Amino acid sequence: MKKIIACLILLSGLPLLAGCTAGNNEPAGKEPETLIPVTIMLDWVPNTNHTGLYVALEKSWYAEEGLDVEIIEPTQGGTSQMVAAGSAEFGVSYQEDVTLARANDVPIVSLAAIIQHNTSGFASKKALGITRPREMEGKTYGGWGSPAEEAVLKAVMAKDGGDFSKVKVINIGTADFFTAIERDIDFAWIYYAWTGIEAEQRGLELNYLELRQLHPALDYYTPVIITSEQLLASDPELVQKFMRATNKGYQFTINNPAEAGQILLKYVPELDARPGSGQSGIPGASLPGRCPSLGRTGGKNLDQLRCLDVREWAAAQDD
Repeated sequence: MKKIIACLILLSGLPLLAGCTAGNNEPAGKEPETLIPVTIMLDWVPNTNHTGLYVALEKSWYAEEGLDVEIIEPTQGGTSQMVAAGSAEFGVSYQEDVTLARANDVPIVSLAAIIQHNTSGFASKKALGITRPREMEGKTYGGWGSPAEEAVLKAVMAKDGGDFSKVKVINIGTADFFTAIERDIDFAWIYYAWTGIEAEQRGLELNYLELRQLHPALDYYTPVIITSEQLLASDPELVQKFMRATNKGYQFTINNPAEAGQILLKYVPELDARPGSGQSGIPGASLPGRCPSLGRTGGKNLDQLRCLDVREWAAAQDD
């Protein structure tokens, strides 16, 4: 816990970080002659959680800050490890991963929350009848190999009187959820704003156990934008510039979901596949409808990346 609090206190010296500012902090507008190469590594395959990054790239807001930003998918080493090692200046992660990293002395820092509530949960085909955690017994879970998955599954099942040892866990990596539940697994951990809405579009009925409904402490920050302690200490101005442009990208996404969705499709055209014909199976015309979920969760409106609150972060670790 002390490590987590210390991690957040580091941000107090950066008052212009987009997640904690009320204004836009507009840059000069003219692109500098020489741009600084910057890489941000995603947490998963590109999806609507990442739209603001692509919007900031398309609108040249990174370039206006003097940054030549490259958005890359995660490698086998994992985003947190790559950011800590300096292989990427920034990353998209999630609170439980940052917590485990800090506990293991991995020097990363969380800068801002992309979504102000945890909209992830466990999804399964309705026909399987998994309507509560203890009904996961005897079923197969498809995950991505994070220790946080096992910890959360154990906790929610134990709270409901279930036995986690009766769940078969297999690592499916970034495999397509819809393919996996037809062939290899019974349930998986998803973001509803992405996979859940895709299921609605496909006409597939799911049972969805939203984490924040299972326990208040599971309403933690996810996803979050991270950087390394080293970069934050050595070049706080670069961090401010990146976050300022990123914040503008997400503000635009929330206010202009249709255009933002088309920008995402421009950079990730494979998302325009029809059901059954590609990785995501998302009709391009319907994809923009997912973007408002970035700004409206839990009945609240969000017009910028959210500042991290130590008390909210701590609540998820203490329970």
